[in-house]
Order: sequence, then C-alpha cells, then structure tokens
Amino acid sequence: MRAAVYRGSGDIRVETVPEPGEPGPGEVVVQVARAAICGTDASEWAHGPILCRPPVVLGHEFTGRVVAAGADVALPMGARVVSGAGISCGGCEWCQAGRTNLCTSYRTLGLQVDGGLAELVVSPASICRVVPDTVSDDAAAMAQPFAVALHAVRRSRLAAGETCVVIGAGGIGAFIVAGAAARKPGRLIAVDIDPDRLATARGLGAGETLDARNGDGARHDPAAHLAGLILAATNGEGAHVVIEASGAPHAPAAALTAARRGGRVLLVGLQSAPRELDLVAATVREVEVITTVAHVCSVDLPEAVDLLALGSVADAVLDRVIPLGELVDQGIRPLAERRARGKIVVRLD
Repeated sequence: MRAAVYRGSGDIRVETVPEPGEPGPGEVVVQVARAAICGTDASEWAHGPILCRPPVVLGHEFTGRVVAAGADVALPMGARVVSGAGISCGGCEWCQAGRTNLCTSYRTLGLQVDGGLAELVVSPASICRVVPDTVSDDAAAMAQPFAVALHAVRRSRLAAGETCVVIGAGGIGAFIVAGAAARKPGRLIAVDIDPDRLATARGLGAGETLDARNGDGARHDPAAHLAGLILAATNGEGAHVVIEASGAPHAPAAALTAARRGGRVLLVGLQSAPRELDLVAATVREVEVITTVAHVCSVDLPEAVDLLALGSVADAVLDRVIPLGELVDQGIRPLAERRARGKIVVRLD
C-alpha cells in the first residue's frame, strides 16, 4: 500500500509499504479516506525528529471505514469512523482518573506508531467514534484536532457570559475559537497578524477581532503592544480568560498582562525556548496559569464530531484537499513556511 513515511528532518517519502496484518483483540483496520495535516507534521519535517520516532507512517488526523476487526470489537464492519489517535494504557493513575492524555505510556498514531497517511491503518477500537452521514469525509478528518481544541477550552473553564480572548487564530487557534463560541461567552475576541485568519475567526463565532500588526510598539515591544491592544478592548480590565494559541515568543507574557484580576491564562502554543515572565504581577492579581496537551478521547472526540455535524466549522477552516502524492509540496511545505490559509486535507481514496 502507499503511505507517507517520515524518515527524519526534511525527509518524508510517499512510498510502498507492507499492509498491516490482522488486527489484534480490541483493534480495527481502517481504510483511510481522508487524513489532515497540522503544524506538528510540518515541524517534524522542518526541525525534527521532535516527537516522531522514525521511520514512522505519519497521520494522526484521519477518517475512514472499518474493513477488519479483532476480537471484542463492537464497531460494525463498514462503519465510518474517526480515530482519536492517542493510545493510553487504561490502568495507570492518570487513566483511572479520566486523564488519559497524561497516561504514563501515552503514544500517538502518526508520531510514535504508524498512522493514517496511508491506505490502511490499525487503531484501537476504543479510541474510534462513528461518524454520522451528515459529516463529510473532509470534515471528519478534522475531528481529532478539533477535539484537542475542545479539550483546551474545557481546561480554561470558560463560562457563559465571560470575556475570552484567543491569541492566534491559525491552525489550532481557529478550532479553539469555534469551541469557545460554543460556550456562549459574553465577548469572544480573536487576535492575529493575518487578516485572512481574522476573517476565519469571525466566521467561527468571534464577535470581535484585533489586528496585532500595526503600530511602532508591535516592533519595539511586541508583548506590551499585544497586551495593550487587549486591555484597550476590555476597558483596561483585561479578559476573564486569555488563551494563547500562537506560540509566538512574546505572547505568554502578553497573555499574563492581559488577564483581569482573578482571570485565567491557558497556554496552548508550544514555545521553542524558555521565556521570561513577570510572575509577581500575575501573583498579586491571582491570575491562574493553566496548560493543556492533546485531548481525552471519551469526552472531547464525541463533542468534536457533534459540532462538526452542524456544518460551519469545517467549511470555515478548510484550505485545500490534495492527493497523497502532493503531500510535501502542497501540504507540509506550505505549513512549514506559514503559507497555508487553513486546514489541509489529504485524499487517500
């Protein structure tokens, strides 16, 4: 079968690999229809290996049909499913507490285990969810990253009526905007430096957008400039919840400054190096700092599928659908060079 194999920095090859064998107990073989790619895939190609264990078939965001099932699997043959991709043991302290994303042996299809950028992939049935007919294959391929965003919003404890600011509306940030909008905040403000991304954020439910490009401060002191924009938009009080999803070096400091007294800062974007933060100012205002990683399949993936069934999220974030053979030139490279305008989906059928 054809698959996209990651072999190291700058080395992703679409090649012929053996088909997976028979599924074991609790496993299914999925014939992949669509697989989406994200910044993680692009980072592995540009700077890795970071999380990947090469050689490995990429693809942690995918959908398809069950074509084989092992023992103790309830999913019917032919069912359209999405996989949460994250594999946990089920028995450790964190799994028992419902925090499967923190499992001591956590691993991910497409990073440490062969994934869904292939014609066939093996997945635990327990992390698969059936896709309703109202959700297209293109949309279903986005369920896993949407679940990651919904987990982030859940971690932030955003409540109806609160003011929420999302810094960074590209990639995972766009899904976070959609997830935050579903919580019915009093105000939802998206901040970015790309007008197209801000337009997408408005389409996903952001009532207000802030363009962080303009002004001398954006060049000389970007953290102060960004915080100042948010404070000005919130009458100097700051936001109840500030979600940092850009990964920009100055954004965590700006998020801490832009949170109101007693507010919450959720860090989503991964930083490439340690950052200096004014923790005294955050401490005396009782600002909470929260982090997030991956998702909890049993909670976040079903919610993602339900929200995708409403039809607006996938349409708003989709950039293009490409064949597997064009993965690097039309998918990975544009993501790595920040030229992608939205979600890129790969066609496997």
